[in-house]
Amino acid sequence: MILDSFFKALGQLPDPRFRKVLLMGVGLTVALLFGIYAIFLLALQALFPDTLTLPLLGEVTWVDDLLSWGSILLMLILSTFLMVPVASAITGLFLDDVAEAVEAKHYAHLPRVPRTPFLTGLKDGINFLGILVAANLAALVLYFFFAPFAPLIFWAMNGLLLGREYFQLTALRRLGPVKAKQMRKKYAGKIWIAGALMAVPLSIPLVNLLIPVLGAATFTHIYHSLGIPEDPA
Repeated sequence: MILDSFFKALGQLPDPRFRKVLLMGVGLTVALLFGIYAIFLLALQALFPDTLTLPLLGEVTWVDDLLSWGSILLMLILSTFLMVPVASAITGLFLDDVAEAVEAKHYAHLPRVPRTPFLTGLKDGINFLGILVAANLAALVLYFFFAPFAPLIFWAMNGLLLGREYFQLTALRRLGPVKAKQMRKKYAGKIWIAGALMAVPLSIPLVNLLIPVLGAATFTHIYHSLGIPEDPA
């Protein structure tokens, strides 16, 4: 079910409507990563002057060149860690557009639903971002003590959190917040596995640029594959 949903999402890439949302998502993802990286770089440059004086080595003048020439590589490396909160932000912004494109092609028999109210989505997004940041900060302790298993811990934890967010936003469109939460708990295991499968490519530079939108499309398929009845309200 999960892999089938992902391949369906990939199969819709030729669809102009879906491709437009994907390109917009990639563009905004790059912009967010660049913005976060720019803040990081400014902080780094404020801490380290152009010329450093190190014991035994004396003056070192290559710091500025290193930051300039290595900036692209550094941003790609940082994207491994930064893409989880960025994916959350992109999902919140583009979920309705992605879901509408997927449903128009694969589930045209279903009635259309209103877009999620902006304030509702914003509230959920802010709450989730706080949980995401707190969980990843706490996980630093686990990474230290269980360093060989750090990637597995990262994927499992963020898969749990991302799966929760992806499914909650997807279900919210058709079920409302109360029933969406009930369904999320009912299918928690499948949602966790699907979220973990999304978290793995999120840690691969360049590939991770496509995952926020493809993940939203995948979870739209997963939601509909569960056969959850529409909310009569």
